[in-house]
Amino acid sequence: MPIPSSTHLVLIPSYNPGAKVLATVRAALTHWAPVWVVVDGSNDGSAEQLRALAAEVEQLTVIVLPVNRGKGAAVLEGLERAEAAGYTHALTMDSDGQHPAELIPAFMAASQADPAVMVLGKPVFAADAPALRVNGRKVSNGWANLETLWMGIGDSLYGFRVYPVAPLRRIMQRNRFMRRFDFDPEAVVRLCWEGVRPLNIDAPVRYFRADEGGVSHFNYLRDNTLLTWMHTRLFLGFLLRLPLLLWRRLTT
Repeated sequence: MPIPSSTHLVLIPSYNPGAKVLATVRAALTHWAPVWVVVDGSNDGSAEQLRALAAEVEQLTVIVLPVNRGKGAAVLEGLERAEAAGYTHALTMDSDGQHPAELIPAFMAASQADPAVMVLGKPVFAADAPALRVNGRKVSNGWANLETLWMGIGDSLYGFRVYPVAPLRRIMQRNRFMRRFDFDPEAVVRLCWEGVRPLNIDAPVRYFRADEGGVSHFNYLRDNTLLTWMHTRLFLGFLLRLPLLLWRRLTT
């Protein structure tokens, strides 16, 4: 039976996710309620499939955006609606089956025990994980830890995590960035700047091959250019905040 909550929900942004989306959503519903899916302008028929499932499952809500805005924009849409409905925390996870739905209760329990933190998944990779993806994220992680004076971000890119809704919504609404692939790392850095502490929990991640139903929207040149620009902005912001960050580290 799923664990019901009036404060914590599962929030799944989804864009052309492929065949695994229904299994992913069903797996989440097995462990938690409610589950919200934000369909980010998908044109692969998944919106219709998810709406049909929502008609059968009371604890599933499907929000369909008319055009693709990006992962961060889809998450922000969900955050705004979640806060309006009284929810205080949201666990985000990908719609393509890469994230471990069975760990939802453990992540939610950690958040409920200390609501002020953000609970970050720290990925545990299988032996067949693409080396380019595994090694490439080390660069972003290094920058994120520098930009936060090593507050303890275990992984800046892994999107399986529990956010406090209100501070993240405020950060995003006053920042015109964080709307696409740059959402995950910028969110944790800026939340650290706001004093939200990270709590890391190991979680497996699986990369599915195309013949297994895997779908990847990662574009090496485009997305690494986006990350480079993002970390340039964040480093400049870090320099401006350095005195405050140093003071926090010395007094906590």
